[in-house]
Amino acid sequence: MKIVCQNVWKVFGPTPERIVAQVTPEMSRAQIQADTGHVVAVRDVSLSVAEGEIFCVMGLSGSGKSTLIRCLTRLIEPSHGKILINGIDVTAMDATTLRDLRRNDISMVFQRFALFPHRRVIENVAFGLEVRGMDQAKREEIALDVLQMVGLNGWEYHYPHELSGGMQQRVGLARALAVDPEVLLCDEPFSALDPLIRREMQDELLRLQKTLDKTIVFITHDFLESLKIGDRIAIMKDGEIVQIGTPEEIVANPVNDYVREFTKDVPREKVLTASAIMRPYSGTLSAQTVAATTTLEKLIPIAANHDQPITVIADDTPVGEVDRVSVMMALAEGA
Repeated sequence: MKIVCQNVWKVFGPTPERIVAQVTPEMSRAQIQADTGHVVAVRDVSLSVAEGEIFCVMGLSGSGKSTLIRCLTRLIEPSHGKILINGIDVTAMDATTLRDLRRNDISMVFQRFALFPHRRVIENVAFGLEVRGMDQAKREEIALDVLQMVGLNGWEYHYPHELSGGMQQRVGLARALAVDPEVLLCDEPFSALDPLIRREMQDELLRLQKTLDKTIVFITHDFLESLKIGDRIAIMKDGEIVQIGTPEEIVANPVNDYVREFTKDVPREKVLTASAIMRPYSGTLSAQTVAATTTLEKLIPIAANHDQPITVIADDTPVGEVDRVSVMMALAEGA
């Protein structure tokens, strides 16, 4: 795994170690704060992120998601636990090693762009390379290539205030990519954008990921955004992880009412696939077959035109069956 968090806590207050040791599972965040004056921002979080995965952390305001992502590189010091990146414990790194990790292996994209207003676009994009000590000609060559990659060629010598919000976020993304990091940390990067521009930036990130194959931790408060972008999603509440799974797993099997509330307005036909609703294979191959990855949206007209069960295929092997009734029941569960 590229990133592993093991029992990570962040407690704000004078004696966080004492709080970590004393807190019991039944104690709520509000109770802990009322009794001790400490705020538990991240509570016993364990998760892993695979190389090349887009891992979304979704939660409402105050859930602890932004604190968690800052703990990964110790922009906020965790109070307890281990954070491993490439198998190395970040919490045990000295200042020099940690600085090298931040400069060379990890980049961050912020919600509010965080561009230097007095620097032109190309200088903003090349900033990380400048910090590394790369000469100007080489870093600007790389910056130009990355700007073309994100669709900003022709804007290299403009200042940030001359760009739209969506274009400024493209600059922020380009700056993060210019240093060729192994890991990209995105803290609600699109939440300040208008809906149309936001959708364009989501598509842009997915397009770039197909080429670059980075490991991405993406923070969002928008469940639909996490469904679109994430290979897997962690849902947070009051500093804790409530559920981790693929978009399909979470929509099909929400672990509790809190998660179920997020899934109510999800277009299930676009998320759920045949593999999520199939029953065991009967042993009889049907004349009509579908791939296990076929969405309900594509499965509906097929099921409507067939009275007999439809065999579900994965890796050229029958793995299950669906029919008109199973498709309709899956759709009805979200109604």
